[in-house]
Amino acid sequence: MPKHKTNSGAAKRFKMTGTGKIKRSHAYKRHILSCKSKNRKRHLRKSGLVAHSDLSGIRKILGV
Repeated sequence: MPKHKTNSGAAKRFKMTGTGKIKRSHAYKRHILSCKSKNRKRHLRKSGLVAHSDLSGIRKILGV
């Protein structure tokens, strides 16, 4: 069986946690920040987890 290549774009965007979950960063934090509240921008700084319905597809392209 040949080895699977990791999708390099996905590898830069997602990280595995110790318990096997997949971490991601939030969107909507790149530009047009002046109209967003401080509270909203502060919450977008923190990382989130990938939804359960997307896990299998992301694991496949990460080669996990």
